[in-house]
Amino acid sequence: MAFLTPHIISQAPKKAKRRQQQGEGGSSNVFSMFEQSQIQEYKEAFTIIDQNRDGIISKDDLRDVLATMGQLNVKNEELEAMVKEASGPINFTVFLTMFGEKLKGADPEDVIVSAFKVLDPEGTGSIKKEFLEELLTTQCDRFTAEEMKNLWAAFPPDVAGNVDYKNICYVITHGEEKEE
Repeated sequence: MAFLTPHIISQAPKKAKRRQQQGEGGSSNVFSMFEQSQIQEYKEAFTIIDQNRDGIISKDDLRDVLATMGQLNVKNEELEAMVKEASGPINFTVFLTMFGEKLKGADPEDVIVSAFKVLDPEGTGSIKKEFLEELLTTQCDRFTAEEMKNLWAAFPPDVAGNVDYKNICYVITHGEEKEE
């Protein structure tokens, strides 16, 4: 579900404590990819998206939930493309599997931090907002103005204009902000 991709990062599975989940999902291996608390968060998201409460996310459910988020003119083709990302009807297990597939290959926190450290030769743990914004909007998969706005809303720079990249890396790999 392409429209949810930016939110996937914030819910990446924890690698340190993966354990087989009991109950829901039976023999499905997808439940072992996530902590119980993460499964509960995905269940809550699924319930919000499943607007008609029939246990399946349909094109109409997507249209309705997008409308509640202010996206009123979503084309039928876009909705169909979202639904077709699944191999069949999108029940909760399929929904969770889709997130698991998107998260496969996510780098561990230390690898992501090391990548940022290249941009931080003094080892301060932060990068100037302007520098990071220039890189993200001019290199490789360029961020749009909207994506930059969302990034700064999620990770506002400090008063000196520095961005705490270690916190960003933590959130990418753990799904919540570090306790200070």
